[in-house]
Amino acid sequence: MSATPKTLLALAGAPATPSPLASAALVLIDAQREYTEGALPLAGMEAAVAEAARLLGLAREAGVPVFHIVHHGKPGGALFDPDGPLSGIVAPLAPLDGETMVVKHLPNAFAGTDLDARIRAAGRRELIVAGFQTHMCVSSTVRAALDLGWRTTVVGAASATRDLPDGAGGVIPADALHRASLAALADRFAVVVGDSRAWA
Repeated sequence: MSATPKTLLALAGAPATPSPLASAALVLIDAQREYTEGALPLAGMEAAVAEAARLLGLAREAGVPVFHIVHHGKPGGALFDPDGPLSGIVAPLAPLDGETMVVKHLPNAFAGTDLDARIRAAGRRELIVAGFQTHMCVSSTVRAALDLGWRTTVVGAASATRDLPDGAGGVIPADALHRASLAALADRFAVVVGDSRAWA
């Protein structure tokens, strides 16, 4: 029988505990109406938004700085039109006064933005990340965070994705893609927790 697989983080003896609320910033990625009412509906989006709202409430209660990331495509374009309503943040996750909103144009929320500098200016040392889509902007941002020196925790239930063609005539179901994306991040890039109860 083969040995139980281990992540690179586990093999290195890295801590498996989630980022402490007292030293972390919350980064919510692309919680936009394009994914609920637009051309990119995500599987399990309703449940993921509800969990993200619980995470957001926990962060606010603990005084964790919140950074709302929004993706803007080309004006008048088919997806994430910055001048259209679908680029807006879904109501349960709407920013409060004093919370930072960062506009990005690439999957990685650090690329071409001042997000890194803003989080450092807030005095935080770690990140808690959730959002949409798991395989795309969440993954890209978390991978880049490692390069920038951040320790990151990803909240699986507060993220979601969609079915994708597999390039061979088949389809990779959203649930499988979501799980595989989280597993890939957990190997080296982040601590992955199920939901906000990790901080209970």
